[in-house]
Amino acid sequence: MADRRGGLILMPDAGAVRRFFVWIHRWAGLIMAMFLIVVGLTGSLLAFNAELERLISPQLYAQPRPDTAPLDLATLAERAEALVAPSARIAGLSRFGTDQVVAAVSPRSDPATQKPYEISFDQLFLDPYAGTELGRRMNGDLSQGLINLMPFIYDLHWRLALGTAGFWILGLLAVAWTIDCFIGFYLTLPRTTSGFWRRWMPAWLIKRKAGAFRLNFDLHRAGGLWLWPMLFIFAWSSVMMDMRPVYEWVTSALFNYRSPLPEPHMVTTPNLGWRDAEGKGARLIEEQAALKGFRVEREESLFYNEQFGVYFLSFRSSLDVGERSGATYVALDGDTGQLRALELPSGERSGNTITSWLYALHMANVFGLPYRIFVCVLGLLIVMLSVTGVYIWWKKRRARQFSRTPRGRLTCPEAAETLSRFGDGGRDAPGPNSA
Repeated sequence: MADRRGGLILMPDAGAVRRFFVWIHRWAGLIMAMFLIVVGLTGSLLAFNAELERLISPQLYAQPRPDTAPLDLATLAERAEALVAPSARIAGLSRFGTDQVVAAVSPRSDPATQKPYEISFDQLFLDPYAGTELGRRMNGDLSQGLINLMPFIYDLHWRLALGTAGFWILGLLAVAWTIDCFIGFYLTLPRTTSGFWRRWMPAWLIKRKAGAFRLNFDLHRAGGLWLWPMLFIFAWSSVMMDMRPVYEWVTSALFNYRSPLPEPHMVTTPNLGWRDAEGKGARLIEEQAALKGFRVEREESLFYNEQFGVYFLSFRSSLDVGERSGATYVALDGDTGQLRALELPSGERSGNTITSWLYALHMANVFGLPYRIFVCVLGLLIVMLSVTGVYIWWKKRRARQFSRTPRGRLTCPEAAETLSRFGDGGRDAPGPNSA
């Protein structure tokens, strides 16, 4: 449909459609605002999680020993088992750099009561060179002091520190945020193609010499546009982390993607011990490396998962996207040692490669220090977009309420102008949390 200037109207009933999307955008933004403020602030800190952990809890890191080789994962797991017996068991352990190994701990059942022992920790920190204990903590429990500050911030970012309920809340909000990215982008577009770029250009600009409302409006709209690619990446990668079935369904429909997990097969006590599992897993990954043409650099973690009945042995390889950790792994049967699954972070399936990049970008695990600084700042900008969105809604609501009164219609033309330009369907209206 053409307008009177000869341009193409982007949507025939543009006013009604635009008002509908403004309404969706407004209420989605208001519902998400407080959560995005929490996620943005905590995400800014987590961009430097490793550095802050080291600063706050230096006792959890061993003294570097350049001339000493670290112990293998199986030996470390066996020594960790001895440290937590008889009330607990080791579920697995991971290397972090060259000076820390973290073991995941779970309680054993008391033979007398058949109930799990009560233990005060779920993480055990080991010296990678001696296998001795560096410390222990209940991950995220602030009652244990500053040693759990960064784990608590991580839990707040990931699950609002509410356990499974918080996980689901943020998963649903991540889906809404992803959809809202597209709605916000649409609301910045001109309604007609006539003079499209000239009409769209103001949406990218911030009018510095303006009142508080216009400044907040421009920060919100222009900030959302300039940051849109990264906002979408972080929204969609949040779906990947907190609403995995939705992510895998969409990714499988659009790309060549295969879930990295094997079929569930519950086995509580495997036949293979830590040492056999590590040996067989190392041989399996070497076979796959020779077959598929990649290079294995180092082992990074070894875990047993009862739900799947497999050992997961992860490595840093030449196919990894992230800089600080590896995501190449084999899953081998806990009873037979046979290969159950192989995960290659890149180079095999486009959907899995995209997944690896989304994870690395979200975790600030690529492009070095400059990107980590960017992610830290991006978290603060997400807070800014949320706050300005709420401010715009509040000002428009007050203007609308006041303009309905006789005194407002007679004495406050500014309220009428605000609604005309920025109200629902107004010529400059993006709605809150634009883009």
